[in-house]
Amino acid sequence: MNPILEQFQKLGIIPVVVIDDAKDAVPLAKALCEGGLPVAEVTFRTDAAEEAIRLMSEAYPEMLVGAGTVLTTEQVDRAVAAGSKFIVSPGLNPKVVKYCQEKNVPITPGTARPTDIEMALELGLDVVKFFPAEQNGGLAMIKAMAAPYTKVKFMPTGGINAKNLKSYLDFDKIIACGGSWMVPKDLVAAGDFEAIKNLTREAVNTMLGFELRHIGINANSEDEADGVAGSFEKLFGFTKK
Repeated sequence: MNPILEQFQKLGIIPVVVIDDAKDAVPLAKALCEGGLPVAEVTFRTDAAEEAIRLMSEAYPEMLVGAGTVLTTEQVDRAVAAGSKFIVSPGLNPKVVKYCQEKNVPITPGTARPTDIEMALELGLDVVKFFPAEQNGGLAMIKAMAAPYTKVKFMPTGGINAKNLKSYLDFDKIIACGGSWMVPKDLVAAGDFEAIKNLTREAVNTMLGFELRHIGINANSEDEADGVAGSFEKLFGFTKK
């Protein structure tokens, strides 16, 4: 498996982000990193996408920033020139896949049926996107296709959210899930990056299965108690209530 895809497997969740204004790129990258997911698939269907990838890559060079919804070789060139470390496409275009392979750029093309899987295998791929996941039968369909294609692993995207995330990730043929529920467009447009950071933390905690019901610590004052609760929030990403 490609080293970038191995990092996907360690992260578990790939935020799929739509950026309409490049000014939101750096604060969004900061929110994702602080929330525990230093990765972003920036959809290449907006005018700001290319510049957003450039700004995010420059501000956070350790972050895995890539381009999604890539349809042409020309878009591959623009995305890579901007700093994209990986390419994701909604479907499987052999021309685009071969072009990325020639340039040694990891690509995860979209698949939805056995014929797509066989095309991917013919191209030498061992990881594919499954898109749109829920609309195409979800986890049950992935398990059905994984049975005959034992060497293939999947990155489902489309309809993944906090409620079904764990069920997908519990299947060992899934390396990661793509999703946008922690980066909703309205919060990005509103500049509410604190809320995005909190949603990202919640997504990570959901993936890891972490939950804190109650903790009791004696404190001398309300301010001291609030400070202790704030420390737990920063250390573990739990939401302070």
